[in-house]
Amino acid sequence: MTSIKVAINGFGTIGKRVADAVDAQDDMEIVGVTKTGPSFGCDLAVKKGFPLYCTFDEPDRIARFSEQGYNCLGGLSYLMAVADVVVDCSPGKMGADNLAKYQSAGVKYLFQGGEKHELTGRSYTSSANHKENLGVEGVRVVSCNTTGLSRTLVPLYEYCGSLKVECTMIRRAADPGDSSKGPINAIKPVLKVPSHHGPDVMTVKPEIEINSLAVAVPTTIMHLHAIIADLPEGHGLTTDAILAMWEETPRVIVMNGSDNRITTTAEVMEMARDIGRKWGDLHEIFVWEDGVSLVGNRLYYFQAIHQESDVIPENVDAIRAVMGIDMDWRTSVAKTDAAISAYYNL
Repeated sequence: MTSIKVAINGFGTIGKRVADAVDAQDDMEIVGVTKTGPSFGCDLAVKKGFPLYCTFDEPDRIARFSEQGYNCLGGLSYLMAVADVVVDCSPGKMGADNLAKYQSAGVKYLFQGGEKHELTGRSYTSSANHKENLGVEGVRVVSCNTTGLSRTLVPLYEYCGSLKVECTMIRRAADPGDSSKGPINAIKPVLKVPSHHGPDVMTVKPEIEINSLAVAVPTTIMHLHAIIADLPEGHGLTTDAILAMWEETPRVIVMNGSDNRITTTAEVMEMARDIGRKWGDLHEIFVWEDGVSLVGNRLYYFQAIHQESDVIPENVDAIRAVMGIDMDWRTSVAKTDAAISAYYNL
C-alpha cells in the first residue's frame, strides 16, 4: 500500500497533535512539519523524527534554524514538492495566502475551523459529510465546537428527519498554553447574536436548524454546551433511547456524573489523564447521562468539548476523504481511532 504523504504547516497546539495522529496510521506518513523559526517546538519534531521545514521560503529565515542547531530542509515550497496533502495548522488570518501556495503547488489541503467556510467553500466533519467530500481539492475541518455539536446532533437528525436547536456555548477563555488572552475575572458575552457556532454546523449539515449564543469564562480546559433540541412530533424516542444512540456513536462518551464523581469539566480532564491520554487529551465528546432529559418533544442536555483535541482524529478522516480513499465514514473513524490507541498503547 502506498502511504499518503502528509505535510503539517504549523507544528503548534493542533499541528503537533495532528502529526502524531497521522504518524499512527498505516496508510499515511509525515513528510515534514513547519515552524516559523527555531523554538522549543522544533525539539519535539526532531525527537519524533519528523523532517523540519520553515514556514517561509526566505533564505535568512531558513538560516536561523541552522544557527540554532536545527537541520531545516528548506521553506514551505520545498515541503509542498514532496507532499500529497497539507494540513494547515497555522495561525488565523494566513489562510488566503497559504491557499494560493497550496493550489500553486498542486497539493490537496485541509484548513482548521479558525478559517471561514468561504475560504474553501467546503467544510468537513466525519459524521456529517464524509462522503460528500471524497476526492475534493480541499476542505476546512470545522472547529472544536462545531465538531462537538455535529457528533451528538447528526445522529438525532438522521433518526428524526428534522431538528431545531438552540445552544449556549460556555467557552474557555484560552488554551492552557496561551498567556495572552482573557477574561481573567469576568464572564464575557459574545455580543454577535447568533454566535458563529450554530451557523457553522449548517456548513456541514444544513438541514439542522440551529442558533447559538456564547459566553467566555475564566477557564482554559474545556468548552461546555447547554443544548435544547426540539424533535418533531411522533419521533418515538425516549431519554434512554437517545442515550443508547449516543453510546453507539463514535467519539462520544456518555457517563453518569454523579455515579462516577465526574460533575465538572476539571474532573473530565482528570479522567482523560487517568486513562493515559497523551497531553491529557479527550478526542471524544463527553455527555453527562444524568443531564439528559427528554420532556415531550424537547430534549435538554449538556456536553463538554476538549478544544485542543476533538478535531484531531477528524483531520485524519478528512485526509482520506480529500485523497478519495473509498471508505465510508464509520470505517475510517474506526481505523483512525484504533491506530491512535495502539500508537499510545491505550
